[in-house]
Amino acid sequence: MNILIVEDEQALAQALAQILKNNGHYTDIVYDGISALEYADGFPYDLVILDVMLPRLDGFGVVKTMREQGNSTPVLMLTARTTVPDTVTGLNAGADDYMTKPFDTSELLARVNALTRRTGEVILNKLTYGDLTLELDNALLCSKHGSVHLSYKELGVAKMFLANPTMTITKESLIVKVWGTDADITDNNVESYISFLRKKLKYLHSAVSIKNIQKIGYRLEVSEC
Repeated sequence: MNILIVEDEQALAQALAQILKNNGHYTDIVYDGISALEYADGFPYDLVILDVMLPRLDGFGVVKTMREQGNSTPVLMLTARTTVPDTVTGLNAGADDYMTKPFDTSELLARVNALTRRTGEVILNKLTYGDLTLELDNALLCSKHGSVHLSYKELGVAKMFLANPTMTITKESLIVKVWGTDADITDNNVESYISFLRKKLKYLHSAVSIKNIQKIGYRLEVSEC
C-alpha cells in the first residue's frame, strides 16, 4: 500500500514511516498542510495519515479541501487533540477515522488495514505506462525484456513520472516530492537521476523515454514500434 504521512514532528513522522515499512507499506512524508494537498493531488494514495496541528494549513483544512476537490482517499487523523469537539470537527470535515497520540502500534496497524479494506478497491502496488510496469512494493521497473531494481530515489522519480505520464514534471516538483522541501538538492542532482533512469530504460529496451522539455522539465514519451 502507498500511504502519505502528514506530520510536522519529523521524528514521529520517520517513526511512523518505519512502522509502516516494516509491515509492507510504501510511504511518503510531508510536514505541512499545503504540501499534503499537492502530494494527495499528484498521486493515488491508498491512505493519508494526517496530523491536525500543521504549518501553513491545519489537518481539518487539508481533509476538507481534499473532499471538496473530489479526492476520496481514506484519511486517518492522528493527533494529540483529544476533545470530543475536535473529533467531531475532523469527522465532519471528511476524515474516515480519528486516533489520538500517543498510540499503540498494533491499534494503528489495525485501523490502517480497516480503512484500506473499506474502500472496496484493489490496492495499488503497480503503475504502468507504455510497455513499462513499476512495481512499488519491490522497486522493480519492468518491461517485456526484463526488469531492473531501482534505488530509493530512483523509485521516487520513476513514481512521479508513471503516476503522471502525460504531464510535464518540473525539476522543482521532483526536488520537493522526492527529496523534500528542506533538502539541499540542486538541478544537477535531478539531472543525474534522470540520467540513471534513462540508462535503465535503455537496458530494458523500453519504448518509453524521458524527453527534455526546454526550460520547463521532463515528460514521458512512447515511441512507435
